[in-house]
Amino acid sequence: MLAAAAGVLVLALGVTLATGHRGERIVHGVESGVDNRLGQAGFRLKAVHVEGASAMATADIVRAAGVRKDQPLLGMDLDALRQRVERVGWVKEARVVRLLPDTLVVAVVERKQLGVWQHAGRTVVIDDHGQEIPEADPARFPNLPLVVGDGGAVAAPAILPILAQRPRLMERLDAIVRVDDRRWDLRLKDGSLIQLPAVGEENALMQLEQLDQRSHILELGFERVDLRNPDVVAVRPRPSAPEGPLVAGGV
Repeated sequence: MLAAAAGVLVLALGVTLATGHRGERIVHGVESGVDNRLGQAGFRLKAVHVEGASAMATADIVRAAGVRKDQPLLGMDLDALRQRVERVGWVKEARVVRLLPDTLVVAVVERKQLGVWQHAGRTVVIDDHGQEIPEADPARFPNLPLVVGDGGAVAAPAILPILAQRPRLMERLDAIVRVDDRRWDLRLKDGSLIQLPAVGEENALMQLEQLDQRSHILELGFERVDLRNPDVVAVRPRPSAPEGPLVAGGV
């Protein structure tokens, strides 16, 4: 059956050369017939395997592939299928392979989720190049760092790996806030604020580490630590709670 199908296709190509554009229509019809013959031989799609993708991304990738069960496998345009898959926000690159008689393998490199970016009333997931992943639901990524402010997505890939090297700081971090699209403020879960300089953020964080080693400042808490001046670390303690009025009888 395969030999017969191949013979018909060769004949159709000869007709195309002889008849011009009319031949193209003939070839299209013959190709459909070849697909049907191969389908009868058992080469129909039964399974799609997606490799390299998370569970959340897999459904979007299969949907974008646009294939259907029992579709003739050898008649698929794999390059067009790959392009459709690579338009999915989760996907950095993709490769599509047929495994005869009935399987399609879609191997992808998934874009790394870096953080959740909040700006202009929107909250989106960004990758390690600061690009939005449209299909990713931010609510499903509670462990990603929160990035706030205009320009934050573009600048985040430079600062977040530096912060990730400091687990004591990261476990206390609530959000990183982009200020005037030139520097960062670090907002901690206890309300403390760390002001970083526009350049030399890593050196400033090393100064903070040294201060924390001496005084355990991250545990004690503070209102603000100003690291914008490389020569001076300014710490503003958290104001003490005012004393309540004395009550008669010591009640």
